[in-house]
Amino acid sequence: MDPDFIPLQRFWQLRFWPGWLVVALLRLVVMLPQPVRMACGRGLGRLAGKLLDSRREIAITNLRICFPELSETEIAKLTRKHFESLGMGVVEVGMAWWCSDRELAKLITVAGIEHVQAALDEGKGVLMLSAHFAITELSGRATQPFLPPMAAMYRPSDNPMNDQIMRRCRARSTEKLVTKTGIRTLLKLLKNNYPFWYAADQAFEGKSAELIKFFDEPAMTNTAISQIARVSGAQVIPLLPSRLENGKGYEVKFLPALNNFPSGDSAADALRINQLLEEHIRKIPEQYYWVHRRFKGRPDNYPNPYKLVP
Repeated sequence: MDPDFIPLQRFWQLRFWPGWLVVALLRLVVMLPQPVRMACGRGLGRLAGKLLDSRREIAITNLRICFPELSETEIAKLTRKHFESLGMGVVEVGMAWWCSDRELAKLITVAGIEHVQAALDEGKGVLMLSAHFAITELSGRATQPFLPPMAAMYRPSDNPMNDQIMRRCRARSTEKLVTKTGIRTLLKLLKNNYPFWYAADQAFEGKSAELIKFFDEPAMTNTAISQIARVSGAQVIPLLPSRLENGKGYEVKFLPALNNFPSGDSAADALRINQLLEEHIRKIPEQYYWVHRRFKGRPDNYPNPYKLVP
């Protein structure tokens, strides 16, 4: 057993009972046919959109910034679709944990896996560049049958039970989990020719942070991927997942490795990545993770767009 795993029976205290109820309900939902699963997910998302006032306002703020061409009616409609997508994403976490490879193979199409395999043949690992989309968990399960053991970035949860559940879910597709402070571990894994899921699309305040445009709005962005690629020699391959209409199926698409990357200009590299992700997000805007404060942590001369968020 993974040394970071804690036996789940240790979480027997009363404060964990609501969590166990959620897990039990999720397990039951995953046993249902796909259309019914997704209907349950959409219902869960609509409920969350009504109850989570702060997250709803963060999403609305982000969407107003990134899609200024949309009317308030269109923003409201996209926000509702976003929360439905988040609800389906919760169900999809359960699918990633409990569904068999055979069942997922019927639902998920994987394209461009040859780009990853060609890069692995060079023996320097691969940075699979992605972002926080609703079907992130399913992406790992979809690609796991085609690749050697994978590694991924991981942010531990403050709730120990939730953390252990997520670790078990990701263990279905990912052998190694690395926190954002584990750069040495990341480099070691690349040296051992691991394919590594990497996302740097959320607000960042570390020493590698620079103000880079995201949807034409300056955002604090992690530029470390350039240095990681330079030091390791790993190729950077975009990984772009999407859910098909109403969750009837999924597509996980790998693009060819980025040419001339790193370029020697980390800010230019980060802008290139942001623009690549933006292009994919515009195709499926409701499936991106808009409930994160993407434009926080900026210098004082930039306005705080979340100032009025409760």
